[in-house]
Amino acid sequence: MVFVICILIGILTAFVGGLMGLGGGIILIPSLLFLNQLSDAFSWATPQAIVGISLVSMVFTAMSSTIAYYKRGRVDYKTGLLFLSGSLPDGMIGSWLNQFIDGDQFLLYFGCITIVISLLFFIKRKEPTKQISNNISEIRTFELNGITYQYTVSKWVAFVLSLIVGALSGLFGIGGGSIMVPAMILLFGIPAHIATATSMFMIFFISIIGAGTHIALGHIEWQYVFLFIPGAWIGGKLGAWVNQLLTGKTLEWILRIVLIIIGIRMISQGLS
Repeated sequence: MVFVICILIGILTAFVGGLMGLGGGIILIPSLLFLNQLSDAFSWATPQAIVGISLVSMVFTAMSSTIAYYKRGRVDYKTGLLFLSGSLPDGMIGSWLNQFIDGDQFLLYFGCITIVISLLFFIKRKEPTKQISNNISEIRTFELNGITYQYTVSKWVAFVLSLIVGALSGLFGIGGGSIMVPAMILLFGIPAHIATATSMFMIFFISIIGAGTHIALGHIEWQYVFLFIPGAWIGGKLGAWVNQLLTGKTLEWILRIVLIIIGIRMISQGLS
């Protein structure tokens, strides 16, 4: 039964992650924490073990989704590499800090962060601008399905965000996409489909660094990790495929609803 449940959770979390560029940790982590409280069969699912499993699984989810998005020409590699500048080193720091958080604290902090992220989507979207100042900001031009998009990316804002994303990814195992996707859409005016695909490209590298740190710290329950990897690969491809069938507005509303529900659930568990 544990085998079947883990496979299904792997597929579901990777599907949601690939669909919305989140990486899947935002679904996998609360699911395993809930099962830990529900059944002794999941007594191994401590916050440290769950984050380690989440990051290892996200390597395969992100790889699967990125390949699918690459074939569709949806990944803005230049912007993605800019956001990776601070995420990679901070991913190691966040992974190291994770070992000092207990279960109830983890639930409460994770829930609060999820609610804050969901509220970001109610901020008015930044309109594209053609102003460039001292090479601090750059206009990106990206063509997708015959349509040319323009949006402005501030290098300093991108670097600061990448530091935050890297630390939270290693600490909570969320891959960073739950922060990066709203930031790319709202702060820089990047279309949702491009933001989602670019996020998965970044998550691939962030997850490798975070997972490597958790492996070095001995947080990985390998006998369970291998149950999630097949689902991560299948769900990642499926999520990327469904993403292409939905409009940007639909993706944003799905993301809002999912994050709010998970956040409320996690906070209530952490306070109980």
